[in-house]
Amino acid sequence: MKVVEINDVFRTYHDTEVEVKAVNGVTLSFEKGDFAVIVGPSGSGKTTLLNLIGGLDQPTGGEIIVAGHRLSELRPSELIDFRMEHVGFVFQSYNLIPVLTAEENVGFILSLQKWPKEKRKARTQEMLSAVGLSDRHKSRPSQLSGGQQQRVAVARALAARPEFILADEPTANLDSKSAETLLDIMVKLNKDEKMTFIFSTHDIRVMKRARRVITLEDGRVVSDEKVNHR
Repeated sequence: MKVVEINDVFRTYHDTEVEVKAVNGVTLSFEKGDFAVIVGPSGSGKTTLLNLIGGLDQPTGGEIIVAGHRLSELRPSELIDFRMEHVGFVFQSYNLIPVLTAEENVGFILSLQKWPKEKRKARTQEMLSAVGLSDRHKSRPSQLSGGQQQRVAVARALAARPEFILADEPTANLDSKSAETLLDIMVKLNKDEKMTFIFSTHDIRVMKRARRVITLEDGRVVSDEKVNHR
């Protein structure tokens, strides 16, 4: 089942008199359960493409359909609801709310979605357990290591059972051990919860775990390869 369809999409920026095609005629689709990475040199369009898929940016041409929604047809208020209901985001900077505990950060979107208190608490505990942080549920971000903060961010992204996770350089600020732990967790969640992951990355460790590697250069897809891991 396709969860994302990208049809001949462009995103053009204008820097003074120079036109820059950050995304240049991309056509792709992602299936439920994909564990895919988008790779390429800096400036190739990786983050821009993720932002377009997540409705954080709008294409200047083409069409993006996510979970049956044509993003171009959604009003700004509808896009906010769409992101909250269908997309989980993991950023390299964690983006946790400093004054909230790990438990409160994970449950934040659930509270916005008006989940009942007991159901919200149970799901929050379930996700913190899944990322190995049950014992740190009362800790604030400043009391957690970088790797632990990123694991909280993954738990938060998954809590509301979105259609897919967009992870933009999620291991960029982590040491090797923390990165490997995070990737182990993501692979397990992909397998156990059938969660779809789409990464942008420079990290060879992420690429080694992927089952699909999409390479961008100058905003274009130059290769799209399935990977079979033994």
